[in-house]
Amino acid sequence: MTSSRFISNLTKNTVALILAGGRGERLKDLTEFCSKPAVPFCGKFRIIDFPLSNCINSGIRRIGVATQYKSHSLIQHIQRGWGFLRGEFNEFVEIWPAQKRVADDWYKGTADAVYQNLDIIRNIGAEYVLILAGDHIYKMDYGQMLACHVKNKADMTVACINVPIEDAKGFGVIGVDESDRVIDFKEKPKDPNPLPDNPNQAFASMGIYVFNAAFLYEQLIRDADDSKSEHDFGKNIIPQMINKYRVFAHRFTDSCIDRDNQNYYWRDVGTIDAYWEANLEMTKVIPELNLYDADWPIWTYQEQLPPAKFVFNNDQRRGMATDSLISGGCIISGASITQSVIFSNVHVHSYSMIQDSVIMPNVEISRHVKLNRVVVDTDTRIPEGVEIGFDVELDRKRFYVSEKGITLVTAEMLGQSKNRIR
Repeated sequence: MTSSRFISNLTKNTVALILAGGRGERLKDLTEFCSKPAVPFCGKFRIIDFPLSNCINSGIRRIGVATQYKSHSLIQHIQRGWGFLRGEFNEFVEIWPAQKRVADDWYKGTADAVYQNLDIIRNIGAEYVLILAGDHIYKMDYGQMLACHVKNKADMTVACINVPIEDAKGFGVIGVDESDRVIDFKEKPKDPNPLPDNPNQAFASMGIYVFNAAFLYEQLIRDADDSKSEHDFGKNIIPQMINKYRVFAHRFTDSCIDRDNQNYYWRDVGTIDAYWEANLEMTKVIPELNLYDADWPIWTYQEQLPPAKFVFNNDQRRGMATDSLISGGCIISGASITQSVIFSNVHVHSYSMIQDSVIMPNVEISRHVKLNRVVVDTDTRIPEGVEIGFDVELDRKRFYVSEKGITLVTAEMLGQSKNRIR
């Protein structure tokens, strides 16, 4: 068994770079005013909190966050919630915005986002570089992945997970030999290769990479000089490496925090359906992702708010919520909430009913409103008597309705103010 001291030395010699500059267009209007990693999740968090927390809990305390698209709210969140590390101990969470440091271009791809910060990374002097996506929900010990990387004497290691074969078209699909050395890689293939022992699943990249630092520098410089490259890890860097260098896969099942219970929770909440489903999963009696785990907490900016409040208790109107998450600052005034996630500072007025819905921060729901299978965006006011989620054809005329029938409602769709920064 790998010693904790060995892993600790590895994490201390690692710098993490979280790629958090993407819009996430499949989330539709939810990312109209912010990048995907800044989107609120599960009542009080933002998506970026999960890779950041994994770094801190893994012992990696030198972290850069590469931002680009509409990053104000993301930067504000990191400044408010992640400024507790001590610079005098060479610990930091730094924001690395696109600055055109090496050319007159913004980030052109995932590899280019790292390349354009190469001078910063070099000055840190780490032995290993951990590259992470900023838009996935999961709990993972990166120290275990680093130990696997060193044990295999790898130049690069890719974290991988089994995904349903129908979903694999959106991933980099990997083939490995008996030692988990990568022998094949196809980025978002039209016809993904299934696992040898399971035709219904494929072995997919999670977008999590460990590099030997000096090796990474060489590969990024080579790629930057290639005018035909799209400067992307999945499309360019990895395919050109697998036949020349030691590239290994690391199985998520070996470093997932809840692996002892065989809960290998990892979600790409990149669509309205996936976002709604992931939030609603948290309302189960025993969710697959344990947010009450004191040994591996998810950290965030903790806004100072009063407790949630439920008022009125009579047969005509009763403030109540069942199988739901209700955040601080909420007032449930004579309304009924079932199997829903209610973010902070939401006011639900009397005689309203909410079921199977996600209500984001600073929303006001007027009297006699009925919501079913709805996502309500931040800073939205639902007018009195409105019913959403019961007539799909009517909803499509006013709002966005997903493939699985989830209705997204924003302030703009209701003709409300567009001057929002969140």
